[in-house]
Formats: sequence, C-alpha cells, structure tokens
Amino acid sequence: MTRADLGKDPSQVSAMFDRVAARYDRTNNLLSVGNAPLWRVATTRAVDPKPGERILDVAAGTGTSSASLAKSGASVVAADFSPGMIDVGRRRQAHVSNLVFVEADATKLPFADGEFDAVTISFGLRNVNEPKLALAEFFRVTKPGGRLVICEFSTPPVGFVRFGYGMYQRYVMPPLVRLSSSNDDAYEYLNESINAWPDQHELAAWIREVGYREVAWRNLMMGVVALHRARKPLATA
Repeated sequence: MTRADLGKDPSQVSAMFDRVAARYDRTNNLLSVGNAPLWRVATTRAVDPKPGERILDVAAGTGTSSASLAKSGASVVAADFSPGMIDVGRRRQAHVSNLVFVEADATKLPFADGEFDAVTISFGLRNVNEPKLALAEFFRVTKPGGRLVICEFSTPPVGFVRFGYGMYQRYVMPPLVRLSSSNDDAYEYLNESINAWPDQHELAAWIREVGYREVAWRNLMMGVVALHRARKPLATA
C-alpha cells in the first residue's frame, strides 16, 4: 500500500513523508504557486518569537519554518514523526545553532508540562490520526500565558473561491505533482486530507475544547489557508 488512507495510520503516514522528504519543500513551493514562503512569514509573525523564549514547532518537516522562528534568537525545537524529514532537516539547518530536531509523535510529546512559551504547527495537524489528542498535548506543554499558532489548509468562505480551488486541486495539481514530486500517491493523499479537514469554525471549537482561550483566526489566500491563534490561560482548572 503506497498511499496512506484517511485513517491516517501513523506508520503509513510517517513512511509516506520519508519518501517525499528530499523534494518536499520544492514541491510545496510549486503547488502553493509561490505562496508557501508568505504563509511562513505570516505564521512567524503570529508566533512572535522573542530572544530567550522556547518554541516548539510540531510537524516541522525539514525545519524551514523552524529556522524562520529561530532567527528571532528564540530556542526552537523542531519535532516531527518522520525520520526521513528529520534527517533532511538536520542537514539543511545545520548552520542554525539555536535549533534542535526531535523525532516525536504529536499525540505523545516527549516534553514536560508547561515547557514552551509557544507551540506552533504548519500544515501538519490534519495528518495526525487523533488531532484533538494532539491539541491536548500542545496545551499541556504550553506555559500558562503561552501561545498556540496553527497554520493549516481550510475552507474558503466564498463559493466561487471554493469552486476555483476545487478545480485547481482536481485538474492543475496532479500534473504539477508529476513534474516535481517523487511520490504522486503521497500528494493524492494530501489532497484528500485537505478536503476532509474541518473548516475554520470547527477547528476553533476544537482548540477551545482543550482549554485554550482568546481563540481567533485569519484567512490567508481567501480562506484556502487559515491561521488560528490562541492563548493558554494564566490559571487553569
């Protein structure tokens, strides 16, 4: 079986990302029509990392977003469950002294309670087999008063944008994947995972359920992507 199904078996999804690791960043830049770096900038600004802070970047992949966060002087931990992604990331980001890579499952993070000033995940939560459990883990490792930032594909609120994006996924994305990726099946899975993912309102409700407050989101690219933000209360029950 070469394509993980929407059951998101962790071993299958991890192996899938291992296979695409070498060309992952290049393919993402192509499929996003050059918007991936802009989304990264928006996410980094939302996290607002500061020197001396400790930041956790979950599903960090090759560490491109982690390196952006580390430019602030914050200490950044790039966590991913794909050994292939971690290997590529360690090589590519070897020059970033305040960035470390850790192989970790988002639903069972190997970190202490309240260890991080901010937790962020970009385009990875929908690939977790139990996303609500992952959100609860993010809450656990966030310091009281700390921040959560999630950048993820979402649902455009305007009908014609949804239609146009659907046409792009169906007719434009497949040939682009064949040109740039080493694994067509992996990106077919990713397409399916985008379509099955909840919209902005539902994800915000999930974030509130685990205990975060001040939950808000901002649509990017007319809602194709949404940037959710939240804060852990200073006092938790």
